[in-house]
Amino acid sequence: MDTPFPPYEPNGPNDEARGPRLREIPLRIIIPNLITVLAICAGLTGIRLAFENRYELAVGMVLLAAFLDGIDGRIARLLKATSKFGGQMDSLADIVNFGVAPALVLYVFILDQARSFGWIAALIYAIAAGLRLARFNVMAERETKAKWQSEYFVGVPAPAGAMLVLLPVYLGFLGLAPSPLFAYLASGYTVLIGFLLVSRLPVWSGKSEGSRIRRDLVLPGILLVVLYVATLMSFTWETMVVTVVAYLATLPFGARSWQRKYGGWTAPVTPGASEFPEDPDGQ
Repeated sequence: MDTPFPPYEPNGPNDEARGPRLREIPLRIIIPNLITVLAICAGLTGIRLAFENRYELAVGMVLLAAFLDGIDGRIARLLKATSKFGGQMDSLADIVNFGVAPALVLYVFILDQARSFGWIAALIYAIAAGLRLARFNVMAERETKAKWQSEYFVGVPAPAGAMLVLLPVYLGFLGLAPSPLFAYLASGYTVLIGFLLVSRLPVWSGKSEGSRIRRDLVLPGILLVVLYVATLMSFTWETMVVTVVAYLATLPFGARSWQRKYGGWTAPVTPGASEFPEDPDGQ
């Protein structure tokens, strides 16, 4: 029976070139898209909660959106359900969850006390996140890949940027009283994170084939992960502050490692080569 809705074509209108068109779509193809939609819902709900002054829940929803957005691509590959439609949905979720939602939550929490300066800082961060994601989408279409792509990101990835930019909110939850001075400092910090997103700073991705761990360190490593998760559940905001500080502290070491291997302090943009790793979860 015909419906008023257009048919679902996961890879665009040229599906005929890939084979016969199916009247029914396997559920496994839709599952990753549903996760992406849930991520968008979580990010938008975080914005609503922020305007209702329910800040802890708002930040929790933004972090949940980042988590869901991080696993949808992996689940799609696991189920062999990747599609052009899913890639476009993922890009939409990224700009909402990593750009708009953190910027608005941060603005409502503290940046509004800096008046126009706070709003400008929020705009710069949101636009920077959008520029990074757009640059990723364009560069990822190039066929030639540089050797170092599997080892480094160019600039701070957008999911990490969302986590980093919310540092003033974490500090507020720990009792740092909101004040105009704090708002102006937070505005400057927000602009800094925005520039880190669009910078050419080499950031170690941890995805290289040479990333290995000694056999005798596997169990201690698992225990450290368990300890981190337990600490995150018990001392959430203290752990998030430590995580942000630790991540920022590792950036110079990543640039130093790049300098030793390839020379220079910024990742090159070579003609015909992508700036970014092929994995879209690293945006």
